[in-house]
Amino acid sequence: MTTENRTAPGAAPLPFAMTTPVRVARIGLKARDAENLAAYYRAVVGLHEMGRRDGAIVLGAGDRELMEIESFPSARPDDPRSAGLFHTAFLLPTRGDLARWTRRAIEQQIPVSGASDHIVSEAIYLTDPEGNGIEIYSDRPNDQWTWNDGLVEMRTDALDVRGLLDVLKLEGGEWTGAPQNTVVGHVHLRAGDAKQAEKFWNEQVGLDTVSYYGDRAVFLSSGKYHHHIAANTWASLGAGKRDKDRTGLNWVELEDTRGGDDRTFEDPWGNVINTVRRVA
Repeated sequence: MTTENRTAPGAAPLPFAMTTPVRVARIGLKARDAENLAAYYRAVVGLHEMGRRDGAIVLGAGDRELMEIESFPSARPDDPRSAGLFHTAFLLPTRGDLARWTRRAIEQQIPVSGASDHIVSEAIYLTDPEGNGIEIYSDRPNDQWTWNDGLVEMRTDALDVRGLLDVLKLEGGEWTGAPQNTVVGHVHLRAGDAKQAEKFWNEQVGLDTVSYYGDRAVFLSSGKYHHHIAANTWASLGAGKRDKDRTGLNWVELEDTRGGDDRTFEDPWGNVINTVRRVA
C-alpha cells in the first residue's frame, strides 16, 4: 500500500505533481534478474529497499513506496517496438537535489542517454540493465509555466549542466540517496496510436490533454500539472496488445482523490493500470 502524502520534518515540500486530484503513485516492473535490477535502482537512482511482498522487491524514497520489481526469470526481453514502458520519471523535490545527483553521476561516470531542458523541468535520462527507460528530473515552479488555450509550453532543449551544477555553489551537500518526497512524477508509455491513447486517458481516467509533440506523442495530466502520463508511438506505431511474457512494465498505480472504488483495468495495448482511491 502506498504511504499517504506527508512532509517529514526538514524535508522539501511535496512536489506539485502529487497535490493534484489524480497522480502517479507507483510503478511495477517484471525482471529476469530482479536482484540485479533492484541493485541498479538503489545504486543509481538512490532508492532503498522497503521490503519484499508476494515475490517482489519493494523500493522507495523516504517513507514512500515507489516501485515493485517482480522476478520473472523465464520472460523474454522487452521489445522496444511494442507497447509498454518508455520511461519512469522520478521527480526530485528540488533543483539542488537534481544537481547533487548529477554531480555524483559525473563523478561515478554513470552512463546517461540524454539531458534536456523542457522549460517546465530539467531532466536526465538513463536506461536500466533490462532496457527500461528512466528519467531523473526536477520541476521549475509551476507558476512559471506558460499555458495557451489549455496547453502547456514544453520543449526539448539541451540541458545547461554547468548552470545546474552552479546551484551547488550556494547549496552544497552530497548525494546520499533519493530524499524524502521524491516521487514518480510521471510515467511515459509506448502505445500503438497516440489519438487512441489520448481518448483512453481522457475518457477512462479523466485526465486532461495538456500537450502534443506532433501527431506521435500526447501528454496528459490532472490539476494542470505538465504531465502525469505521456504516450508516444515513436518506435511502436501500430503496435498491438502487449506480450505478457516479456519483461518491462507490469503495472502503473495511480492515486485518485475524486471518490469511488479501487479498480484495475487495461489500456488498449494491455498496459495494466491500478487506481487507488485516496482522501484529498
